[in-house]
Amino acid sequence: EHIWEGVSSATTRSRPIINTRDEPHADAERFRRLHVIVGDSNMSEYATYVKVGATSILLRMLEDPGTVLRDLTLENPIRAIREISHDLTCRRKVRLANGREVSALDIQSEYLTRALRFRDTHGLSPQEDRALDMWEHCLKGLESDPMSLDRECDWVAKHQLIEAYRQRHALPLGHPKVGLLDLQYHDVNRERGLYYRLEARDRMERVIDEAAVTEAVNRPPGTTRARLRGEFIRRAKERRRDFTVDWVHLK
Repeated sequence: EHIWEGVSSATTRSRPIINTRDEPHADAERFRRLHVIVGDSNMSEYATYVKVGATSILLRMLEDPGTVLRDLTLENPIRAIREISHDLTCRRKVRLANGREVSALDIQSEYLTRALRFRDTHGLSPQEDRALDMWEHCLKGLESDPMSLDRECDWVAKHQLIEAYRQRHALPLGHPKVGLLDLQYHDVNRERGLYYRLEARDRMERVIDEAAVTEAVNRPPGTTRARLRGEFIRRAKERRRDFTVDWVHLK
């Protein structure tokens, strides 16, 4: 509901699927920036892993001159996003630019099939390999019964949570308490966030353990700008010095 354009340089107003602002903040001879800003605000580690992993695999296929993908250009991407997001069955048809009508499952299955072939011929990194298997698992679940993915997919987990609450309190979908529940699922405060309650009760699939999370928070990879930023801030605080840090500058 918050996406209004296919491609744009904007990020907050008239929010697009792909933002064209190319700011790699790195060696421009080696790196470019692809800013894909459409998508769910996932809490599920599983969903995030699949989302990022599938995108990585698709980009590799697009960059490979020997890989040819079918043209699945949507006639109206913004309308299609809304129609798909409103459909809990994942089978609603959307129109392609060539006039054909396909479902989100049809599109995903086509890309998955090509990705599986790509793995056989080109190989993938261990992380991409894992993401591909998880992607395949999700599509099989969506094909047979979307509600079976309540441990993997945020929207399924949240749907079941909201429906149980509505039935228990006899509330309509538009009730303010239901809207609050929707927001609370995504609260990143571990004391308030409903996702974390499900996680604590072992009702959501984990991809990494807490020790790895703590390590990543406190010790960024040594070859990244994040490590330099963190070290700069730590030293400045030790010396009680004022500092300013952004994506480009340390002062």
